[in-house]
Amino acid sequence: MQEYSAFFLFIEWIVRLLFIPVIAMKYRPPAALAWIAIVSFQPFVGIILLYIFGSNRLPRRRIAEHARRRRTLQLDIWPLLHKYCIDPEPLTERQSRHCLSVQLGEMPAVTGNDFELIDDTDEAIDRIIADIEQAEVNVHLLFYIWRNDETGRRMADAIVDAEKRGVHCRVLVDAVGSGNFIRTQSQRLEEAGVEIWPILPVNLFRRRFHRIDMRNHRKLVVIDGKIAYTGSQNIVNSDYGTKRTIWHDLMMRLKGPIVLQLQSVFLTDWFAETHIQLDKHECFPHPHDEGDHSMQLFPSGPTYRTLNLHRLIVAMLYQARREVTITTPYFVPDDSLMQAIEVARLRGVRVILVLPERSDQILVSAAQRSFYAELLEMDVEIFLFKPGLLHSKTLTIDRQFALVGTSNMDIRSFSLNLELNLILFDEATVETVSQQQKAYLKKAVPLTHAEWEERHLVKNFGEAVARLLAPLL
Repeated sequence: MQEYSAFFLFIEWIVRLLFIPVIAMKYRPPAALAWIAIVSFQPFVGIILLYIFGSNRLPRRRIAEHARRRRTLQLDIWPLLHKYCIDPEPLTERQSRHCLSVQLGEMPAVTGNDFELIDDTDEAIDRIIADIEQAEVNVHLLFYIWRNDETGRRMADAIVDAEKRGVHCRVLVDAVGSGNFIRTQSQRLEEAGVEIWPILPVNLFRRRFHRIDMRNHRKLVVIDGKIAYTGSQNIVNSDYGTKRTIWHDLMMRLKGPIVLQLQSVFLTDWFAETHIQLDKHECFPHPHDEGDHSMQLFPSGPTYRTLNLHRLIVAMLYQARREVTITTPYFVPDDSLMQAIEVARLRGVRVILVLPERSDQILVSAAQRSFYAELLEMDVEIFLFKPGLLHSKTLTIDRQFALVGTSNMDIRSFSLNLELNLILFDEATVETVSQQQKAYLKKAVPLTHAEWEERHLVKNFGEAVARLLAPLL
C-alpha cells in the first residue's frame, strides 16, 4: 500500500513538472496562474479540466470558415449599404472611434435606421410574435436559451404557423443553453418544415469537440430582412423558471440598413453549423431609409483574431471625458479593464456600475464581489439593483457612445462566447439608452465603502478564492 502511495505521489509530481511549463508558455499570466493552481492542487483532475476547458479558441478550420463567410457576405451587401455608410469628419475623435470599431468589428456604421428599446420581457415576446405573424418571406431566429416553457411554446407556435403560410423559418439555438428545448421541441418543428440546428454541440468523442462553456450567446431575430431584434433577452419566461426572481432584460427592435448586418451574422452562423449558403436575394432585400439613427453592428467572439470587444471597451474608457455608466449582470474584469477604469477615475471621469443585488451564478457572483473593495477605493459608484436580476447589458460614455447587446462585462463574454452588440453614435440615440440606465438607477441602492468593509471575514475569504479563478470564468 505504501509503495502504491509513493508511486502515485511520484506520478503526480511528474504531471506537475511536465504541465506547469506548458501552461506557462501557452497562457497569459492571469490564466496561467489559475491553471497552475488547479493542476498543482489536483494534477489528474486539473489535466482533465485543462483538456475540456483549456482552449479559448474554436478549431482553426471553423475560424477560417467564419472569416471567409464574413468577407463574402460583406461583399454581397456592400452594394445595398454603401450609400448609408457613415464617413466621419477627418482628424476628429469621432473618426478615431469609428475607425477602431470598424477595424475590430469588421462592419461599417450605417445611418437611416429606426429603433425602439423594449425593457419588458412579455412585451418583447408579444412584439416579436406580432412581427412573425406579418412575415412574408423568411423568419430567422438565433438564441442562446430557448426554454420549453409558456414563452418558448408561444414562440414555437408562431413560427410553425408562419411555416404553414409558406414563410421559410430557420432556427439556430445553442446546444447547451437550449438543450432541453432541442430534445423536446425540435422534432415538432422539423415535422412542420422549420429548419432547426443546434449550435456548437458538445461531445467528448466527436472529432470537432467544442468546450461546454464556449457558447453562442447571441440573441437575434430577423424577419423578411426588414425588421430585427437583438439584446439581452432569451426566449424564456421572465422568471427563468425560478418562481422567485424576475429577470430584467433589454431588447432593441430595429428597422433600416442595420437589419442587413444582423442578417449577415445569422447567415454566417447558419453556414458554420450547416455548411449551407442561403440565397442572398431572398435574405437581403433593398433597404429603405427608416429614420435618422446611426449605428454599427459589432459581433465578437473566438472566431475573431483578437478579443475585439474587450479592445474596444478598454479603448473607449481611455477616451472618456465626463461619465461612464455600465449595467451588466456579471462584472468580472481583467487587469487591463480595471486599469482603464482606474485611469478614467484619476482623470475625473465619473464611473457608475449598476449591478444586480442577487445573482443566479454563485461562483461568478463571488468573483464579482471580490472587486468591489478595489472599485470603491477608486471612487467608482456601485449601485445594486433590487427588484430582480438586472440582465440588461449596456454601456454609455459621454453621451457620444453607447453599447447595447448580449455581452456581459466578464472574461467569458470577451474571450469565450460569440456575442452581438450594437454601437450607437449620435447623441439623441445614446441619450435614449442613458435614460434607460437612469430608470435602472432609480431602482438601485448605492453601495458604500464603509458598508462593504463591515462584511464578515468568511465572505471575504470565499470571494478571494473565487477571484483566483476569475481568469477562467
